[in-house]
Amino acid sequence: MAVPQRRTSKTRKRLRRTHFKLKVTGLVECPHCGELIRSHTVCPKCGYYNGKEVVHHEEKK
Repeated sequence: MAVPQRRTSKTRKRLRRTHFKLKVTGLVECPHCGELIRSHTVCPKCGYYNGKEVVHHEEKK
């Protein structure tokens, strides 16, 4: 069985794991209000999808 001759240092271990991370994908800017939303979903801020108002939002005062 293979056994490492020397212990892997913290720096070498962390350098190897720099690419092991989550990616944020699928975020687009809402064309109506400019908010960042997930693609192919109704904007929770303005209620628009594909240029049409799908959910009616009343103005909060």
